[in-house]
Amino acid sequence: MPSWNADQYLKFAEERTQPARDLAARIRVDAPKQVIDLGCGPGNSTEILSQRWPGAGLAGIDSSQAMIDAARRDYPDWRWSVGDIARWPDETDERFDVVFSNAALQWVPAHETLYPRLFARVAPGGALAVQVPANLDAPAHTLMRDLAATQRWARLLPKDGVREWHVHEAGFYYDRLSAAAARIDLWHTDYLHVMDDAAAIVEWYKGTGLRPFLDALPTDAEREGFLADYLELIREAYPAQADGRVLFPFRRLFLIAYR
Repeated sequence: MPSWNADQYLKFAEERTQPARDLAARIRVDAPKQVIDLGCGPGNSTEILSQRWPGAGLAGIDSSQAMIDAARRDYPDWRWSVGDIARWPDETDERFDVVFSNAALQWVPAHETLYPRLFARVAPGGALAVQVPANLDAPAHTLMRDLAATQRWARLLPKDGVREWHVHEAGFYYDRLSAAAARIDLWHTDYLHVMDDAAAIVEWYKGTGLRPFLDALPTDAEREGFLADYLELIREAYPAQADGRVLFPFRRLFLIAYR
C-alpha cells in the first residue's frame, strides 16, 4: 500500500468530500443504527455520514495510522481503528445498516470476492454504498505510467511495476452482487474541478495516485525530479483557461446495493 499523509490529502478537502456527500444523499436507509466507513481517511467522509444520520453510531477503519490519528484528533466521539479492508469482513461478526466506502476500495485487491464479503456485513434492510474513481485511462494517469516507463525512471522503479489502484466496469460489480441484493443502483458522475493551475493537479495526485511511484523512488531528490517531469507533462495535457486556471475532469463510479 502507498503511504498516506492526511494534510496532503485534505489540501483538496472540498473536492474529495463532494462525492461522499453525493453518495450519502442517495442511500435510501431510514434511521440506521450502525454505520461504518471503510477507508475513512482523516474522517472527512465520516463527518458527512454523521450529518446524514445524526443518531447513528459511527465507526471508521483505515489502513493508515496517520489517517486514523487525524480522525481521532478531530472526531474523538466516534469509533476508529487501523485495519485492512480486505480482512475486515472475515474478522468481525458485526453487521451494519450502512457499509460505506468513499474512494478507498480501488486500493484493495480481488474485487470479485471482496464486494460479496463486504455485502455480507450489511444488516437486513441496509446497504453497501461505494464510490471509486473511474478514470484510470485519463491523461493524468496515463502520463504518470508513461513517465515511469521512460529510461530515466524505469531503472529506479521496480521491474515488475508499482501497485496502482484498479476498478472494473460497472457490470462487473452488478454481476457480483445482484444474486444477493434486493436492488442495486449504479451510476457515473463526471466532476469538472477548477484548479488554480497545472501544479495543483500534481498536488492532487501527490495525495493519491502518485503515491506508489513516489514511495518506490529511493531518495527525496529523485522524487522531486519525478514530480518536476510529471508537471511538465501535465501542463501540456491540461492547458490553462483564459484566466490561468485549469479544468480537471474526474469520473467516478457509484454503487449502492440493498439487502
